[in-house]
Amino acid sequence: MIVIKSSHEIELMREAGKVNAEIFDGLRTVIRPGTTTEDIDKYVEEVIKKHGMIAAEKGYCGFPANVCTSVNDEIVHGIPSKDRVLLEGDIVSVDLVVKHQGYMADSCRTFGVGNISGQARKLIDTAEKSFFEGIKYAREGYRLFDISHSIQEVVEGEGFSVIRDYTGHGIGTEMHEDPPVPNYGKAGKGPRLQKGMTLAIEPMIAEHSYETETLLNNWTVVTEDGGWAAHYENTLAITDGEPDILTI
Repeated sequence: MIVIKSSHEIELMREAGKVNAEIFDGLRTVIRPGTTTEDIDKYVEEVIKKHGMIAAEKGYCGFPANVCTSVNDEIVHGIPSKDRVLLEGDIVSVDLVVKHQGYMADSCRTFGVGNISGQARKLIDTAEKSFFEGIKYAREGYRLFDISHSIQEVVEGEGFSVIRDYTGHGIGTEMHEDPPVPNYGKAGKGPRLQKGMTLAIEPMIAEHSYETETLLNNWTVVTEDGGWAAHYENTLAITDGEPDILTI
């Protein structure tokens, strides 16, 4: 069931989303060659606690950390570790969910570590570009898959692939609510968008094949062929005009 949010509920999500944005701004200086993914996790925890909010990923279905840190060929759900040292040229996707008075905001960015290759930069930029092209259809009256189709068109137009096994989602008092939001599909399909819907839209893209596999820790998802992956996400609310992005 799709839950329509009141203006008050959306404002609570926006307050959480401001913390997401602050964290990503700070990570631009935290992430450098020699940083560990545990350092990222500790920074995220400090900022969220400073604001009296909750890192919603910690303990979710048993997840052991405050944030997901996915490096290079890791697509999602990478577990921070003191042993995972970021190297010059790596890329790392940081996916975090902040909870405020019971309401959540979910966002992700992929960061380059030091100087990265042109291919890696193109991959990161394409994930972001596809998000902003897709949300041109995140307006009352459009169909959900209008967003999905637009994202797929951008990504495949740049020669990359869209991950099929993982999607965006509704969000609110639960991290994952209806509806699922695929990053591929046929325009004109899916539920009609209504004012008050809140969605986490998150293109996850890969250099080559979209096929995935899960590592033995039962969390970290990687590309099957070892190609690198990038991820860009924001939480937004559907309005009667432009989409209201809550995590920027």
